[in-house]
Amino acid sequence: MGSLKGEKFRRSCTETGRGVLSDPQTRAIYDIYGKRGLEMEGWEVVERRRTPAEIREEFERLQREREDRRLQQRTNPKGTISVGIDATDLFDRYEEEYEDVSGSGFPQIEINKMHISQSIEAPLTATDTAILSGSLSTQNGNGGGSINFALRRVTSAKGWGELEFGAGDLQGPLFGLKLFRNLTPRCFVTTNCALQFSSRGIRPGLTTVLARNLDKNTVGYLQWRWGIQSAMNTSIVRDTKTSHFTVALQLGIPHSFALISYQHKFQDDDQTRVKGSLKAGFFGTVVEYGAERKISRHSVLGAAVSVGVPQGVSLKVKLNRASQTYFFPIHLTDQLLPSAVFYATVGPLVVYFALHRLVIKPYLRAQKEKELEKQRESTATDILQKKQEAEAAVRLMQESVRRIIEAEESRMGLIIVNAWYGKFVNDKSKKSEKVKVIDVTVPLQCLVKDSKLILTEASKAGLPGFYDPCVGEEKNLKVLYQFRGVLHQVMAPDGEALRIPKQSHRIDTDG
Repeated sequence: MGSLKGEKFRRSCTETGRGVLSDPQTRAIYDIYGKRGLEMEGWEVVERRRTPAEIREEFERLQREREDRRLQQRTNPKGTISVGIDATDLFDRYEEEYEDVSGSGFPQIEINKMHISQSIEAPLTATDTAILSGSLSTQNGNGGGSINFALRRVTSAKGWGELEFGAGDLQGPLFGLKLFRNLTPRCFVTTNCALQFSSRGIRPGLTTVLARNLDKNTVGYLQWRWGIQSAMNTSIVRDTKTSHFTVALQLGIPHSFALISYQHKFQDDDQTRVKGSLKAGFFGTVVEYGAERKISRHSVLGAAVSVGVPQGVSLKVKLNRASQTYFFPIHLTDQLLPSAVFYATVGPLVVYFALHRLVIKPYLRAQKEKELEKQRESTATDILQKKQEAEAAVRLMQESVRRIIEAEESRMGLIIVNAWYGKFVNDKSKKSEKVKVIDVTVPLQCLVKDSKLILTEASKAGLPGFYDPCVGEEKNLKVLYQFRGVLHQVMAPDGEALRIPKQSHRIDTDG
C-alpha cells in the first residue's frame, strides 16, 4: 500500500514540470536533489510546507532507512539462540531421607541444553542466491555442530530450486535438493529430497507439501514425509486480521497426533496476542496457552505454559528482536502439579508488568524525551523564524478579519471567539508536562467563508498564521466559536479534518 502511495506521489510530481513547480515542497525537493529526490519513497508522509533545510534532513533520513532496508533484504540474517533450563528441583524435591545428598539444601536450577543457529544470504545475480548457515547444539554435556551451504536459483516467476550441502561432527555429509513450483494461481507444491551419510549407511528422505488457497484467508496443506520419520499430515490454517486458527492431523511413525490451536489478535498499539492449543496423540496429551506482546519497535516478547502427560509442566519464554529469536524453555516438573501450573502462569505476568512499569516504560519514555530534546535543539532557530513569520502574517490579516467579522455579525454567522493550537494537558497528564499552545483566533477567522470553516486532513502547522509550538509532540486544535448567537466548542486532533459549524459542538447552557 505504501509503495502504491509513493508511486502515485512520484507520478504526480514527474508527469509534468508544471506539477513540480506548482507545489512548494516538491519544487524545493527538485531544486535540491533533482529527479532522484522525487523518486525517493516516503515523501508522501512528510509534513507539507517544510523549509529546504528540513527537506534536506528528511531526505538524508529516508536515504539511510532505504539503505538499511536494502542491506537487510540482501543479507536476510536470521539467528536463533535456545537455552533449555531444568528447574524441576523447585517442585520435585527429594524427600527428607535424602538430605545427605550434596547441595540438597537449595533448589538446583541448571542449564541442560543449548542450541545456536545462524544463517545469512548473499545474492550472486538477479536469480542466484547463496545461503550459508550453521548450528551448534549441546545437551547434558554432549554436543555437536553442523554447517550448511545452499545455492538457490529462481528459474521463473512460478518456481525456484535449491541445492544444499552440509556436514557436521556427529553426522556425515548431507546432500539435498529443494524445489518450489506454483501449479495454479491458488495452488503450489514444494519437494525436499535429502541424502544423509552416516556410519550406518545412507539414509534417504523425501518430503512433499501440496498447498491450496481455499479462500482469501484460508490455506490447506497436505504433507507426505518418507524415510526419516515417515508420516502423512494434513492441516488447515485460517489467518485473518483478528485471529489465527489451525487444525492438523498426522499419521506417522513414530508420532501420530491431532492438533487444534487458536490465536486472537488484539487491535492495539502493542499488537497483543493470546493463544491456546490442544495436541493429543500416541505420545500423550499437551495443552498449551500463552500470550505475546510488542515491547518496542523491533522486539516482541512472549510466554507460554505447556501442561501435558507425560511431559509435565514447562514454561516457554521467547523474545523476537528483529530477525533474531531467543528461546528459553524452562522445565518445571514431570508431574501435573497445580502449584507448578499456577506459578508458571502468574509468575511471568507479575515479572512482565513489573519490568514494563519499572524498566521498559521509563526507558522508552527517556528515549522519546531524548529524541524530542534533540529535535527541539535542531529546530529551535527554525521555530523562532516560523513564529516571526506567523506573527507577521497575523498582522497582515487584521483588516481582512475585521471585514469578515462585520459580515458574519450582520447575518448571525460564524464568529471565532477563541482558538488555540498545540499541546494541551489534562487531569491525566503528568505534573511535569506544560501547556504549549499558541493563539490562532485571527488565522482561523480569516479562513471563514460563507459562515463555514473547513480544514482538510493535514497538519494545521502549515496554515497561514500557524506554526508548530511543540515539534514532535501530539497537538490539538481547540476552537470556541459562536454561530446563530449560540456558543459552540470543539477540540480536534492535529491531522484530522475539521468542519464547523456543527450541531454536536453546541454548548448546553440549560440549568
